[in-house]
Amino acid sequence: MTQEAGELDSLVRKRIRALRVAQGWSLEELATRAKVSQSTLSRIENGQRRLALDQLVTLARALDTSLDQLVETATDDVVSNPMIDAAHGQMRWPLKADPGMTVIRQRLTAPPPDNPARMRAHPGREWMVVLSGTAILLLGNRRLRIETNQAAEFPTMLPHAIGAEGGPCEILGIFDRDARRGHQRGEDTEKAKRPAP
Repeated sequence: MTQEAGELDSLVRKRIRALRVAQGWSLEELATRAKVSQSTLSRIENGQRRLALDQLVTLARALDTSLDQLVETATDDVVSNPMIDAAHGQMRWPLKADPGMTVIRQRLTAPPPDNPARMRAHPGREWMVVLSGTAILLLGNRRLRIETNQAAEFPTMLPHAIGAEGGPCEILGIFDRDARRGHQRGEDTEKAKRPAP
């Protein structure tokens, strides 16, 4: 067995045990769910039994995961650097696990718009947390005050706008692909409306 194969073997065994423990299941409970004997499962976890593909598929199902996730080894690019969008005061990080998702850090200084016509609606979903200060989220007919360490999640088909209250605030937002596209189109439209310097 090569060193790489040995490391994968060890990783898969640790992962099986960690997933079982995270579910709060005993060896007996997982063995029953996977329809294997308790001693077989124990030997799999302890490295005393060879890992067979059919058993891995059964264990993955019982652990509510996929075979791909059970044997995944990709740990490249764990750390990513932000893309800076100085024009909008944003830092963006794409999420590798779901390439359509984007994380954005933004500093807001202006209050939300007074005019409901400036609220946007577009397909998608958005999640945000206030890192510092207080944000105001206009969502449909509601005005929500979101303070430091509070979060909000909403469908972006509801007309919405976000601004700061009582001074600058910093938010971290997670946008799905549709929400990010909607915001980009909205930013481009706002730029086009501004008079040239």
